Amino acid sequence: MKPHTACSKIVFLRLPEVMRRTGKSRSAIYLDISQGVFPKPHPIGCRAVAWNEEDVTAWQLKQMQKA
Repeated sequence: MKPHTACSKIVFLRLPEVMRRTGKSRSAIYLDISQGVFPKPHPIGCRAVAWNEEDVTAWQLKQMQKA
């Protein structure tokens, strides 16, 4: 993950968007999180979480390098 500069904009992705971008189901995402192979979401509210877009993109790039 690259460091943020003052001009960087952090983009958060909610679960439906993470599912769309990765092709994974909700249960597969949470299983991978529990196994430590997928980035953990960040709390953004009382009962809401979201993923940092850079974390998801880094995971995708790592998967492409494995192939």
